[in-house]
Amino acid sequence: MVERYVMSIDQGTTSTRCILFDHRGRLVSVAQREHQHHFPRPGWVEHDAVEIWRNLQRIAPQALDGVEDGQVAAIGIANQRETTVLWDRTTGAPVGRAISWQDTRTDAMVEDLRRTTGDDFFLDRCSLPLATYFSAPRIRWLFDHVEGLHERAERGDVLFGTMETWLIWNLTGGPAGGRHITDVTNASRTMLMNTRTLAWDEELLAYFGVPRAMLPEIRPSAEPYAVADALLPGVRIGAALGDQQAALFGQTCFAPGEAKCTYGTGSFLLINTGTQVIRSRHGLLTTVGYKIKDEPAVYALEGPIAVTGSLVQWFRDRLGLIGSAPEIETLARTVDDNGGCYIVPAFSGLYAPHWRSDARGVIVGLTSYITKGHLARAVLEATAWQTREVVDAVNADSPNPLKELKVDGGMTANNLLMQFVSDVLDVPVVRPMVAETVSLGAAYAAGLAVGYWPDLEGLRRNWHRAAQWLPDMDPGRREAEYDNWQRAVERALGWIKPTPS
Repeated sequence: MVERYVMSIDQGTTSTRCILFDHRGRLVSVAQREHQHHFPRPGWVEHDAVEIWRNLQRIAPQALDGVEDGQVAAIGIANQRETTVLWDRTTGAPVGRAISWQDTRTDAMVEDLRRTTGDDFFLDRCSLPLATYFSAPRIRWLFDHVEGLHERAERGDVLFGTMETWLIWNLTGGPAGGRHITDVTNASRTMLMNTRTLAWDEELLAYFGVPRAMLPEIRPSAEPYAVADALLPGVRIGAALGDQQAALFGQTCFAPGEAKCTYGTGSFLLINTGTQVIRSRHGLLTTVGYKIKDEPAVYALEGPIAVTGSLVQWFRDRLGLIGSAPEIETLARTVDDNGGCYIVPAFSGLYAPHWRSDARGVIVGLTSYITKGHLARAVLEATAWQTREVVDAVNADSPNPLKELKVDGGMTANNLLMQFVSDVLDVPVVRPMVAETVSLGAAYAAGLAVGYWPDLEGLRRNWHRAAQWLPDMDPGRREAEYDNWQRAVERALGWIKPTPS
């Protein structure tokens, strides 16, 4: 019998990957290509959407090397969320570069809108606070700064999408009839979709001045959308999910109360809250976790942390105290504790649960006793303490308190860090055998949509534990150090005032 596979396209912040998975969820082949970041002004972060599409055209054949026609059962797509692409329907040419989710050019506009409108208007409709993080303020900014763009959008000549929409449109024909669709997880990050109806919200569209004619059709996360015309002609595109929701799916967090945290450049903790929309009162984001075909949507609470792995990169590249990222664990193990030193990495403000764009990074507790080993330990501990802040918010908001945390991402190779995360959370931390959970989640959803996998329980059976860390910290010490961390955070707040629009 000929083996069949599912292809996952993982379009991330720094690169695009194609991965083939087999029926047991094992990685068969992978191809990857990075794309350029463009920083035309302070706070501006852009990508070239055409470059990303061309990269996918280059790497897909590499991943398929040795695979015959008919062996790929479906395509699933995971993508960097919120990154905003506008393009011409007729020519397929983007209207400038894509504006990254990391971009903060809308900061002054967002602050002005918050003062006049407040967050409740948005929280009641899209379950998100007004922030530079999301897509709608970027669309509004483009309308304000590109002459004639709004009129073209009203006529339907200009289309909007996040990266999965752009890729699906090109995969299914582009200007020659490409499908203009998004899924509920990505739509839930635009500030334009009503979280309860799962449809574009007329009041939000009117508020931001976004014409409905430019918006994609909202579809479930797992459903056969269309048949590919390019790269894999005739293969069904069966799924699309935002990358963090894909990781939730790949970690098989299918029951309320199950949670994962992806530790990468930033870190993202999501906890399944079932079919119930829970409005956070403690600084978390309410988001759609996934939706399978006609089944009810499953929701999640999310705590995004802006700076975790990038703090280690800063320690390596800017301070030069280590030569490679793995060396930080060795350096941190030269001391028994942080020596009273804490680092709050608010390089571009603080995300959950604070949402303070006026915060900036601080190092507190410095004395002549502190060595680079203590600083290395403080760098790692900053990730754990930020996770603790998010988990405290989760436990305050969710009817299902966190009992175990599934982890993935590059930082999980650091055993000292993972042990410290378990210690400060006081729950077990577990890492799966398959580390590529974002790509795996997209593959799982696509395979489920086309019958390659029969059900969620079949996916659960593919999940296997590779490592586990159990809490082993004195409760008194845990709370004393957490108090120190919170006092350090207070000193990071209020440093920056937004510049005028």
